[in-house]
Amino acid sequence: MPAVSVADLTVLPRIPSPGVGAAQRPVRSVTTAPGGVEGEGFPVKRAFAGVDLRDLDPFIHLDEMGEVEYAPGEPKGTPWHPHRGFETVTYIIDGIFDHHDSFGGGGTITDGDTQWMTAGAGILHIEAPPEHLVVSGGLFHGFQLWVNLPRADKLKAPAYQDLRSSEVGLATSADGGSLLRVIAGDVGGVAGPGSTHTPMAMVHATVAPGGELSLPWRPDFNALVYVMSGDGFVGPDQTPIGTGQLAVLGAGDALRLSAAQSQQQRFAAGLDVVILGGRPIREPVAWAGPFVMNTRAELVQAFEDYEAGRLGQPVPHGDVGGTA
Repeated sequence: MPAVSVADLTVLPRIPSPGVGAAQRPVRSVTTAPGGVEGEGFPVKRAFAGVDLRDLDPFIHLDEMGEVEYAPGEPKGTPWHPHRGFETVTYIIDGIFDHHDSFGGGGTITDGDTQWMTAGAGILHIEAPPEHLVVSGGLFHGFQLWVNLPRADKLKAPAYQDLRSSEVGLATSADGGSLLRVIAGDVGGVAGPGSTHTPMAMVHATVAPGGELSLPWRPDFNALVYVMSGDGFVGPDQTPIGTGQLAVLGAGDALRLSAAQSQQQRFAAGLDVVILGGRPIREPVAWAGPFVMNTRAELVQAFEDYEAGRLGQPVPHGDVGGTA
């Protein structure tokens, strides 16, 4: 698992454990992500399936893409599609993804990179592996998170943040047994490069077997922990959690994770998780397909604008095969 790795964790700043009086967030629920298919046929796990949007707010949707080893000719992406009213955060752990959009923008993200797209008023885009990866095949693994925009920002002009792996905030736990990659927000004084409309934090953490990770967490944020791989425990009562499971945590100002001492051989690195938290927007959510608005009338308008071409038109780009 490339992402961002550090050979010697002792060189990183340590995030101190929350104080004795910190309120550890309890586990409210643990759900298991069902499998699905996205785009032109790549496998995903629907991490938020079955969880009430009120518990996820300000987040809307999270897909774990892969992990899959493609044979030559197999890598797949998405066709051209629209978005309005929210942000997509695409984080690549293994593999390569190209992005192109109806405004002529584009870029390539690979191991440990993140593309943060603010769809705002509306955009068409396409995500696909580059032609050379289609030919060769290879490992692909990543995430796409949808972050809602507050009403005041839903019709802002589209924007991008191209976050390179070298920019990610790096730290280790108080016991030196965990690697934290802070993509957005501030966790224990370590900041990530992502700029957000709604205050939030996004962390990719790897907890070594037998290690413990205890983090300060803003009390006005919610807290979600999704396990990519490994076996471990979460919360003050150390509720068991494993691969493909999401824990929704309750109120508090600290969260606790630990990795089981004994891991399956394929999870030798320990417990690999994505930790999310944000300040709830607490506005009505009207969601249909690629549009996330506040009212049904706004959804109807979004579909009408898309059909009328007001979100732009596909623009041909190199080997992704987009057509006007």
